[in-house]
Amino acid sequence: MTIKTPLLSSISLWANKNNTSISEEKEDTKIPEILFITSYPSRECGIATYSEDLIAALNNKFDRSFTIKVAALESINDNYTYGTAVNQILKTDSADSYLKLSEYCNGDKAVKLLLIQHEFGLFKNNETDLIKFLSASKKPVLIVLHTVLPNPNQEMKRNVIEMDTLIDGFIVMTQRSAALLESVYGIDKRKVTVIAHGTHLVKHGDKEILKGKYGLSGKKIISTFGLLSSGKSIETTLDALPVIASQNPDILFLIIGKTHPSVVREEGEKYRDFLKKRVEILGLQAHVKFINTYLPLEELLEYLQLTDIYLFTSNDPYQAVSGTFSYAISCGCPIISTPIPHALEVLQDGTGVIIEFGNTIQLAEEVIRLLKNSQLRKNISANGIHKMAPTAWENSAIEHAWLFKKTVGDRILLHYKIPEINLSHFKNLTTSFAMIQFSVINHPDINTGYTLDDNARALVAICQHYELKRAPDDLVLIKKYYSFIKFCLQQNGSFLNYVSKDEEFTEQNSENLEDSNGRAIWSLGYMLSLSSIFPIGFTSDAEKTMNIALTKVNTIYSTRAMAFVIKGIYYRNKNAVDFENISLIKLLSNRLLKMYRHECKSNWKWFESYLTYGNSILPEALLCAYLATGEYQYKEVAKESFDFLLSHIFTDNKIKVISNKGWLDSSRQKKETVGGEQPIDVAYTILALERFHAVFKNSSYQRKMETAFSWFLGNNHLHKIIYNPCTGGCYDGLEESYINLNQGAESTVSYLMARLTMEKYTAEKEQLFKNISKINLSEPIIV
Repeated sequence: MTIKTPLLSSISLWANKNNTSISEEKEDTKIPEILFITSYPSRECGIATYSEDLIAALNNKFDRSFTIKVAALESINDNYTYGTAVNQILKTDSADSYLKLSEYCNGDKAVKLLLIQHEFGLFKNNETDLIKFLSASKKPVLIVLHTVLPNPNQEMKRNVIEMDTLIDGFIVMTQRSAALLESVYGIDKRKVTVIAHGTHLVKHGDKEILKGKYGLSGKKIISTFGLLSSGKSIETTLDALPVIASQNPDILFLIIGKTHPSVVREEGEKYRDFLKKRVEILGLQAHVKFINTYLPLEELLEYLQLTDIYLFTSNDPYQAVSGTFSYAISCGCPIISTPIPHALEVLQDGTGVIIEFGNTIQLAEEVIRLLKNSQLRKNISANGIHKMAPTAWENSAIEHAWLFKKTVGDRILLHYKIPEINLSHFKNLTTSFAMIQFSVINHPDINTGYTLDDNARALVAICQHYELKRAPDDLVLIKKYYSFIKFCLQQNGSFLNYVSKDEEFTEQNSENLEDSNGRAIWSLGYMLSLSSIFPIGFTSDAEKTMNIALTKVNTIYSTRAMAFVIKGIYYRNKNAVDFENISLIKLLSNRLLKMYRHECKSNWKWFESYLTYGNSILPEALLCAYLATGEYQYKEVAKESFDFLLSHIFTDNKIKVISNKGWLDSSRQKKETVGGEQPIDVAYTILALERFHAVFKNSSYQRKMETAFSWFLGNNHLHKIIYNPCTGGCYDGLEESYINLNQGAESTVSYLMARLTMEKYTAEKEQLFKNISKINLSEPIIV
């Protein structure tokens, strides 16, 4: 006879994502190509570096969404060496080269979109050829304008206006540039997208340690960097330096960067020699250091982090944007800048200082003022970091990708790439005693002390990691978090939650602690469920602690506390069934059922009259109760309530958990609150989805897992990352118009729990697809 095996049933659920069969997926293997037309390394220029960083960010952020190739811009006399990303060359001073590139773009079906990085210098005297190229293009085109002139000559203005008639949209990097395109060039604002110049995520290391690393201990550092040219007006700082040094004899001015290659070609090292002579005349040899090299990125970012004040003294009022300026602020540099459009837009509300072009006296006064006031420098640094956080390359990549999709349509399907597991910040939060509660940005704040809540979650997360990776170092952390939980256990079987930095219980423990007690039992149960993979005797003490903790649970009535306890007992019973524990599960589950039946209506399938925080834990707990007891009513209510919750937090391609700024009341279910979304709620939802998928084999749960996890990666209403791949930390919340950049224990551990759940899920998925490849699904199985 012909049968459908359980394996094939599972395979069909995995394979039919978005109603696409496996055979259809194999046929549709062509990934759309986006061609960047830009200068590119090994050419040394700002736009080449910009494009390299943007492409790297897009490739790191998305998987199976598109491929990116580069048509590198150079002149006939240039002969640069490129990597594999470059597959075409455009000689900008050759009309024939434009024609050949046009034929390639129009003839290659894989090419779906052209992205042109435009600076007037790149296409100098060849704008007509560029416009002919645009006119001949059969593919959608986006142009990134790195400069938008407020007072263009007639030819420049005419060229931009003509470009507008031939392309699908412009990208600019400031709101001021966007406004100029509309007011000066008459371009419809709907065709203009503002995407700020990207910046690198940094860990914000200790300034004094970095100074020591580079032999600069005891120095006050002011710096500037970039490819050197007279437009940077370095002499403005040199002329101010004698006054600054008279009050700050330990001052050192770093001039970082080699001379711009185009400047070297035209005039050699004339400008650098001029600056060196100025240093000698002013007697500043002890206060100025030239770093005449193109620094590797990591080294450059460290120099910026050790800088006390960054100086941007460009004398070009039409310089729309500066990458060096952006990088300095994102590294936490207090910045003093001339009023280029970028600076006027960014350096507001205490994020920096604006001075007039070439004003040496003003520059000296502001440097001296900031050097005298360390707190002011710290405030400017913090304000700048918060201001520039949305411009991280990861966020720039997300904005570009969504614009690509908007321009090209369904030919681009965005798949967020899951980052590598990174325990760095998780471990940084952990002292010799336990995990610290909060962070300021990514610096743990020991003054906030410790909580049972955070360390219970940390125990679950590190046990998850050990289950997957068997890392010996995990055992040390498991012991540490367990020891803290035991430290919080009181003689009467209950737990206290709040512990000071001095390892003493605080007055906050007078509040209701039922939820904290529940979390402790959940974590102990999870630890005990893995006894078989731990060293012999590793969990024997945890068994005793669990037994003591369970003596009080029959007095718990908080919904979430009961849910956590049910999960904890369920996990404990996975290794050894205890009928007393089964009775406790039934007692607490029946209480949840009673609450559900009291509140349940035709349009409200929930345990309470409102949806608040940590909602997913309730239906998941009932599903655990079903798995432990076999009681069908638990399974039925678990699914009904969970599906109800999912209907309120998922759209087709996004999750939006219940806001902590306004719970969802049963009497007004349509209330919409933007912001106030917490990583912990998304994480709990992912954990619950994984369990429901395992039980019900429903592909919609699987798809929602992936959608929910993409919230951390930028698939949210701000299109901004919540997880920081540089630090390994997770930001504390998604608000209406900004991200809370602090990376505390709750958010960081919640992300890690979700990430490890996805690791387990993707491993199972990969194994199933390996099994698929061995089976001919077009034929029935005969037994």
